[in-house]
Amino acid sequence: MVTEELVRGILTDVLDPEIQIDIVNLGMVYGIEISEDGKHVKVIMTLTTMGCPAFDDIQAQVIEKVESLPGVEKAEVELTFDPPWDKEMMSEEAKLVFKYLF
Repeated sequence: MVTEELVRGILTDVLDPEIQIDIVNLGMVYGIEISEDGKHVKVIMTLTTMGCPAFDDIQAQVIEKVESLPGVEKAEVELTFDPPWDKEMMSEEAKLVFKYLF
């Protein structure tokens, strides 16, 4: 059975190409909706900047990773900027890495 925890776990393999930290620890994943039968998963997420040129690549990776989970037939990404992303949304681990990179 597909769970939110399982989806979040696999999404830690999707890195923001500019920052090289995964989208979960960056706080970019706002929500995960799973259909009752587990065949359809929607990932509600944001980007670190509006108009991010890497969105197409990130979206493709999210869909590929989620659709690789057993039982998932279709994955989609819903992009939102409400609330806008900021550094405080990152996990403590990501903040530590970010501090040393930038």
